[in-house]
Amino acid sequence: MKRLSTKLVIGSFGALAFTVALQANANVFTFVTPAGSMVPVDGAVNASATVTTGAGTVTISLTDLLANPTSVGQLISDFDFVLSGGQTTGTLASSSGQQITVAGNGTTTLGSTGSTGWGLNNNVAGGLQLDALGFVGPAGLILGPPGAGGVYTAANNSIAGNGPHNPFLNQTATFTVNVANVTAATNITSATFSFGTTAGVNVPGIPQLPGGKIPEPASIALLGIGLLAFGASRRNRKA
Repeated sequence: MKRLSTKLVIGSFGALAFTVALQANANVFTFVTPAGSMVPVDGAVNASATVTTGAGTVTISLTDLLANPTSVGQLISDFDFVLSGGQTTGTLASSSGQQITVAGNGTTTLGSTGSTGWGLNNNVAGGLQLDALGFVGPAGLILGPPGAGGVYTAANNSIAGNGPHNPFLNQTATFTVNVANVTAATNITSATFSFGTTAGVNVPGIPQLPGGKIPEPASIALLGIGLLAFGASRRNRKA
């Protein structure tokens, strides 16, 4: 099981995510790695997560956006999330992803679509953790799209032709987690991506506004204040 070395827990980020959900009339939250994110040794990483909360469920779609990666250390292996209701236990109801095998020359063979083999760890840093390494690792990590011609031309031998690491999951994997007392009003207060086959290589996610924009820190604070005012207004009307 991987432990967080860095964790993003900023109340206004959760408020922002909830505000975005209200604007879209849906309980959907998107987190991304900050622009220019890097991990030690292996370099650039780029990932997104779309999280949907509903009646007793949390659905997560994880996507590796880094095209033509060089090393397995740049691939998604875990995803941690914290719920506003404080829940830290759940069960993984289902998961789905398409297998992809990368040959030594960078060409690929697509496999079947089915269970990812990932698991769910409870009580991790105040939340829950979707985990590849503790269940199917070092195989089954999420691999970004290929380079030109559908070939992973930049892949080194940790990806291309690597038996223990193949097959990977092709770009996106989805997960449904059952969590008691989650509703459409539940928001995500923090999210963290993990990469590679070494524990502790983590990048905190930041919320993404509609249209793919990333808010400035001052805007995040203002949105948080606005949400507080919205909540107070609702309480006053109920009174």
